[in-house]
Amino acid sequence: MSYIVITGGSKGIGKAFAYELAAKKNNLFLIARSENELNILADELKNQYGIEVITLALDLSTADSAQCIADYITERKLAIDTLINNAGYAVWGNFESNSMEEQNRMLWLHIQTVTNLTYLLLPILRKEKQAYILNIASTAAYQAVPTLALYAASKSFVLSFSRALCFELRHSNVSVTCVSPGPVNTNFVNRAGMHAIAETAEKFGISPTELAQKALKALYNRKTEYVPGISNKLGVLFATLFPKKLVETVVSTFYKH
Repeated sequence: MSYIVITGGSKGIGKAFAYELAAKKNNLFLIARSENELNILADELKNQYGIEVITLALDLSTADSAQCIADYITERKLAIDTLINNAGYAVWGNFESNSMEEQNRMLWLHIQTVTNLTYLLLPILRKEKQAYILNIASTAAYQAVPTLALYAASKSFVLSFSRALCFELRHSNVSVTCVSPGPVNTNFVNRAGMHAIAETAEKFGISPTELAQKALKALYNRKTEYVPGISNKLGVLFATLFPKKLVETVVSTFYKH
């Protein structure tokens, strides 16, 4: 019996992944901060789909979180065939105005936890006939974003890391996919305090379920990189082809604090 690991698995995109995968009779290992939310979701999934669900309440922005997950898996001799590095959030505002402590927590979550957890679980994934790693980045990964400076930079890391790892593992049983969504209709914008753009983000955003479906399709088709939605693809093309200063000026008008 193998499990799919989903970080940030109790709400939003992670919850949508859980439902999509549970519907296909996959057993799940859900990790998030809220034990109560995890337990409620686990009960729903087990009752509705008859699958096994393991939960672990853990703050993934702490230094030992990845090791705690790896130890939990190793001690219980769990088989893992998929890792979905989904957990994330944004700190919005000018770099020097934001709490350095909060920014460091976000950086640890997006960079170190993704890196460490991938490193620690790769030997376990290699034991499977076919295994998958899905990393969630953002369209912000393709350009610098004023007022989201560290968020965009950290998602650029996720994208670059995923590309390189995919190439390194190209002859192995482990496939790596990086999905870079634009706006998704979750609590992401409100949590970041981006109330001024909430209405616009919702207008152009897609549902977590739609994102999960498209991301899983890209994963199982073994795509290295995937940007869902025509408007997001055009945005990435714009960021790639046009001068950086112009791109940053245009982007800054949308994310103005």
